[in-house]
Amino acid sequence: MLELNRDGFYEYLYAAFARNGLSQLLTEERASLFFRLTEHMLTENEHYNLTAIKEPQKIIDLHYVDSLMGQANIPSGARVLDVGCGAGFPSLPLAICRPDLSITALDSTAKRTAYVSATAALLGLTNLGVLTARAEDAAKTELRESFDVVTARAVAALPVLSELCLPFARPHGIFLAMKGRGAKEELDAATRGITRLGGKIEAILPLTVKRPEEILEHTAILARKVQKTPDLYPRNYSAIVKKPL
Repeated sequence: MLELNRDGFYEYLYAAFARNGLSQLLTEERASLFFRLTEHMLTENEHYNLTAIKEPQKIIDLHYVDSLMGQANIPSGARVLDVGCGAGFPSLPLAICRPDLSITALDSTAKRTAYVSATAALLGLTNLGVLTARAEDAAKTELRESFDVVTARAVAALPVLSELCLPFARPHGIFLAMKGRGAKEELDAATRGITRLGGKIEAILPLTVKRPEEILEHTAILARKVQKTPDLYPRNYSAIVKKPL
């Protein structure tokens, strides 16, 4: 097991959450879970390519805080799908800090889902389940239009991401896309497709991650599901990428 500086980790974790207006989400128990998550992730990262970020302070800011910046838009008790969960972001931080949520982490890569599943078990996160499948296939199962919130972080450009995610949202549910600085340009290209998929842009939310030496400007795009997604969508992935809506 990788050795972390426990006192330094806790000090920075509490400071980072306070700096970004997230203190209400952090308890002593949850702080302990974040420490165990970091320890486990860095140990496993020696065998699997889970993250390029290996410094604990950067992990706190760029994985944990960043994953939680849009959580205020997720209703209490919501059923949440994280499309393209990767190493478990935002699934794992959300599961730790929002025990009211029922979260499903979806990814097509079995090594990633196995890691997220094992990590959830290690941390005792009973509100996080895992599914190995391609989004365009899973959206044609009973999971279609069954989630209150569908989210994705750093997965694909918004025109592609919208077709992969919106079919999962129930009527009146939301699609919350966590994007970087290019969100406005992506949204311009995706708006027509979002409408065709049954969505309507409800908000463009600036999300600022404050670090001691820099401020990172991110954006969340929030689309409301106002009508059912036509059965045609999602298409197969090659068609989505080749000719976005």
